Amino acid sequence: MARRALIVEDEPLIAIDLETTLRTLGFDVCGCASNPREAVELATSIQPDLVVMDVYLDGGWDGISAAKWLREACEIPVVFVTGHSDGDTIRRIREDVPNVPLCIKPFHHEQLTAALADATSWDAPNRGGLLLVTSRDACTRYHSASQ
Repeated sequence: MARRALIVEDEPLIAIDLETTLRTLGFDVCGCASNPREAVELATSIQPDLVVMDVYLDGGWDGISAAKWLREACEIPVVFVTGHSDGDTIRRIREDVPNVPLCIKPFHHEQLTAALADATSWDAPNRGGLLLVTSRDACTRYHSASQ
């Protein structure tokens, strides 16, 4: 069974590239959101095994807070992809979502592969299976409380 990934990215071309790369690596891309609210709604309903999240999204949305909630409430691993490598952004990521893998745009697909492996304890592309246990009840409780 393929691992399921949710992409949270507001730039359509980057989202398409991420989707293509994830599919090539054996992931089933089960959704794409352009802001954190959509991400939480999709994650609550489809329970992905992984979220690939941009940091700064259209309309001033912040992916860092959403990633923290998804990791804590839904127990879903997150990988950040961002074009912002400034000290403040990196510090916020490291403080709010400790030990989260991070890819700075532009990145090579090998960097994304390594980040996916770090986030999910995945051995290598197209090898072996990955079973992640997520807490649907915790995610549902978070989603209900956040509205």
